[in-house]
Amino acid sequence: MAAASNVTEILFLGFSQNESVQTVLCVMFLLLYTAVALGNGFIVVTIVASKGLASPMYFFLSFLSLVELCYCSVTAPKLIFDSFTRRRVVSLRGCVTQIFFLHFFGGTEIFLLTVMAYDRYVAICKPLHYATIMSRWACGLLVGAAWAGGLLHSAGQTFLIFQLPFCGPNIIDHYFCDVHPVLKLACSDTFLTSLLIILNGGSISVVSFAVLLASYVVILCSLRSRSAAGRRKALSTCASHLSVVALFFVPCSFVYMRPCVTLPVDKVVAVFYTVVTPLLNPVIYSFRNTEVKNAMQRLVRRSATWEEK
Repeated sequence: MAAASNVTEILFLGFSQNESVQTVLCVMFLLLYTAVALGNGFIVVTIVASKGLASPMYFFLSFLSLVELCYCSVTAPKLIFDSFTRRRVVSLRGCVTQIFFLHFFGGTEIFLLTVMAYDRYVAICKPLHYATIMSRWACGLLVGAAWAGGLLHSAGQTFLIFQLPFCGPNIIDHYFCDVHPVLKLACSDTFLTSLLIILNGGSISVVSFAVLLASYVVILCSLRSRSAAGRRKALSTCASHLSVVALFFVPCSFVYMRPCVTLPVDKVVAVFYTVVTPLLNPVIYSFRNTEVKNAMQRLVRRSATWEEK
């Protein structure tokens, strides 16, 4: 909790004060969040229920979809509720909680995407040793490390912000609590805290992006010696992953890897990486992947058969 704080609740300005616009936003985000929940939830259920999707790649994909669903759930339900009730308020404790889980799931996703790049590197560049390197135990350890990394990142960000005093005002020009908007409410010098926040988030992003870039450079170089069919299959899988990486890293880098200032466009960018990206991931991974599509069709047919019985 914030030190010596006189602020007990925080008010969001949101996207608009117009009631008609608020109603449209409520409906739009409700539909988007429903699609995110159904899409990512269906991927998780499909992978868990399909024996043919037991490889490490799909094991990691199931956790990525779970994290995407959780990540979107940190902000979208609150936004929908606020648009419906016209009361955009959160307690300081609720603000702490929102920032913690936002960066917990966001950090975990970054680490999972890095793990998935490593998995593709081993599968393509070291195929004979793939089963040994990416054993069930190793996959579980990598996923656990991703969750632990997200937890450490989030704990650091949350502590840095809420050890500051908050004396007022208590209004932020955003639709959820995040580090930069909330930092502006602190009534003390925040230069050092801002620097540490950038170093915390920036170091994770830079290191992860470097690992991702190195993995795919090596992969692309190794594909030159493969057959045309082998190259197409490998490139298709890598293209899906790279699309997800770009959709998540680009907007997040714009917001978090710059000095702690807020811009009007931040709210639109935030919608993209908290709602749109989790919505597009199921589309990218299901429609570009024949195995996932076939497994989904089998699961739907099996469910229909059970209902008939």
